[in-house]
Amino acid sequence: MPVIILVKPQLGENIGFAARAMANFGLTDLRLVAPRDGWPSDKARAAAAGAAFVVDQATVYPSVADAIGELNFVLAATARPREMVKTVLSPESAADELRRRGKRAERIGILFGPERSGLDNDTIALADAILTAPVNPEFASLSLPQAVLLFGYEWLKAGPAALPLGRATSCDGPATEGISFARTRPARRAELLALFAHLEAELDRAGFLYPAEKRPSMVRAIRNMFHRMAATEQDVRTWRGIVASLSGRPPGRGGKLS
Repeated sequence: MPVIILVKPQLGENIGFAARAMANFGLTDLRLVAPRDGWPSDKARAAAAGAAFVVDQATVYPSVADAIGELNFVLAATARPREMVKTVLSPESAADELRRRGKRAERIGILFGPERSGLDNDTIALADAILTAPVNPEFASLSLPQAVLLFGYEWLKAGPAALPLGRATSCDGPATEGISFARTRPARRAELLALFAHLEAELDRAGFLYPAEKRPSMVRAIRNMFHRMAATEQDVRTWRGIVASLSGRPPGRGGKLS
């Protein structure tokens, strides 16, 4: 795991928010270099919310050199290269590079500067490469927690497995992209055809599918609307109930859906 090193952070709240961003993406090793308001910080712990454990186990160092002493590869997060001849990596490229180095058992870390000024040139000179995010060039300044979160997101994305989305609870699992069929299933063709027959019969009775020469194209348009919605079995049941309620007729013999 990369070490997140906050150099001379000024506000305890920002340390806490950065810790929270770290926990969001599975990062837990937080190092602080000479925090302005001292350490420990109740404000940092409060801002971290459920990630207070990251704050509690954070270590404090008097200098950047001490904080990175046993690391093999260090990135410096900055919005500009400061005219230094260094490799520049985007968060995505940096995450891939650090993953590769991690597999070789290298110890790796990222330096983030103080809120007001960012990292100074002497600190950047201690790093192997520069980490810079693609941002609006007219307003390139990220807050300290934002910068940590941006890297953390790319770090987790670069992992070996597809990531679940959101929170897993006792009631439901994490989300995945696309439509969730947790409590239903995609509608079968037979169910859709029964819905079409039911709906079109009632539209004929109501005189909606008129005139006769336009009926085929109107029917196709209605059916295509349902196909585009990728209806579930429950969707079909709901629509059958809507049609039955509006028409005053049961959807099938005995009032059962068929």
